[in-house]
Amino acid sequence: MPADACLVTRFAPSPTGFLHLGHAHSALAGWRRARAAGGRFLLRIEDIDPVRCRPEFTAAIEEDLAWLGLDWDGPVRVQSAHLDAYRVVLEALAARGLLYPCFCTRADIAREIAASVAAPHLAPMGPDGPLYPGTCRRLSRDEREARVAAGEPHALRLDLAAALAVVPAALDFAEEGEGRIACDPARFGDVVLARKDIPASYHLCVTHDDALQGVTLVTRGEDLKPATDLHRLLQALMGWPAPAYAHHRLLTDAAGRRLAKRDRAETLRELRARGVTPAEARALAGWPD
Repeated sequence: MPADACLVTRFAPSPTGFLHLGHAHSALAGWRRARAAGGRFLLRIEDIDPVRCRPEFTAAIEEDLAWLGLDWDGPVRVQSAHLDAYRVVLEALAARGLLYPCFCTRADIAREIAASVAAPHLAPMGPDGPLYPGTCRRLSRDEREARVAAGEPHALRLDLAAALAVVPAALDFAEEGEGRIACDPARFGDVVLARKDIPASYHLCVTHDDALQGVTLVTRGEDLKPATDLHRLLQALMGWPAPAYAHHRLLTDAAGRRLAKRDRAETLRELRARGVTPAEARALAGWPD
């Protein structure tokens, strides 16, 4: 675990809606750790998805955090302003033969899985759903280059087998309260690291930025714990340092469902509008003063 004097945490929301109590819980988890240790707390806006992310939500995030009583150190990093940096990482992986273009649509992948597995519902599954069957990994170099040159839409996938072959040792990570946990990145298959509409994936951007910003302790929801296996692989491939992790519980509603934007969880600004104080909101988020 990082020495407290050097502790750096971060809160990295996507501006796809207004913050709710689940976000507040996560932000406070990192902020309280950093402030208690005399460390640094960073704010990062993960707005790589140009369709779902909106600038008015970015402004609202800063406003809501300030209302909660949170401050942050240094300028806010906005990922959409750093696309060139992520492109450099993609080019480095491609130069080592670790990426390949994938021309498959979702429908193509579903058909391939159905054709290759007697019972499609028994197809290999990863944390994000059925594993990609490797259709485009089997294309020749000439065919790949010809289709890219012709402007055919494609994503860039990590060749997982090739990536694992160049990692010198078994991977693990430090989880607060649990010690070292072994990683199994193979369960993700050949993940997409970039596509036409999103120039770099969450997995690539988050690991790049954590390394660049010197994050030593990643505090985030337990729903993202499985992704740490893949993140450790990317860190090892790029020679980036591995932070420690503290995956916290997720807040739920009265029905036991995790608070989510898609379920219209009550937002911090709605709480504020009905007279809830910042101290009361912090308590509702699981962090009473």
